Formats: sequence, C-alpha cells, structure tokens
Amino acid sequence: MRYLLLAIGWLSVALGVVGIFLPVLPTTPFLLLAAACFARSSPRFHDWLVNHPRLGPWIRGYLGGEGMPLKAKAYAIGLMWLSIAVSCYLVPFPWARLFMLASAVGVTFYILRQKTYRQPE
Repeated sequence: MRYLLLAIGWLSVALGVVGIFLPVLPTTPFLLLAAACFARSSPRFHDWLVNHPRLGPWIRGYLGGEGMPLKAKAYAIGLMWLSIAVSCYLVPFPWARLFMLASAVGVTFYILRQKTYRQPE
C-alpha cells in the first residue's frame, strides 16, 4: 500500500506542476492529494513538498487551516469557468454539459466557502 500511495503522490506532484502551466489542470487539488498520499507513506516526501519553495505555498495555507489567498480563489474560479465554457461549447451532449455545469457550481461554492487567507503586512 505504501508504494501505491507513493506512486499516486508523485503522479499528483507531476500533474500539479503541469497544472501550473496549463489552465485546464488544477494545481492545488493535485498537490493536496500528493500531500495526503505522502503523509500516509513517507514523512520525508511530505515535508519536502510542504516546505518546497515553489510548490509549498500552493498548499501550505490550506493545510495549516489558514485558507486560500483571495487571488488564488479568483484564479481558480475564473480558469475553471473558462475551461467549463469551452468544454460546454465543444461537447455536443446535453447531459455532459449539465454534469460539467453542476460540477463547476459545486466547486465554486466549495472554494468560496473556504477561509480567505490574508497575508501579514
């Protein structure tokens, strides 16, 4: 089970890094999944991810219970709705469009309900 969690964790890190550059892939959920997998399989990799200078800030506030920065919320919601709009335009099936829109509404409410992290001045 440990090796499976490690594999899922590293795959999630890779997808999270790709998500930084591609707006279609969400970065933070993949990095949170990686952190959860590493927490159960390798404390060393978990510490590495959380304290990483580039990847750590994406998840540190959420893991610490401080919430998400307002900029991250706006970025996540905006890009999600943009990708959902393009997907709804390209997908011809009404049931698929309805599923995508319902998912986007649910995720939007989830993100908005998270605490907003205010950076100390």
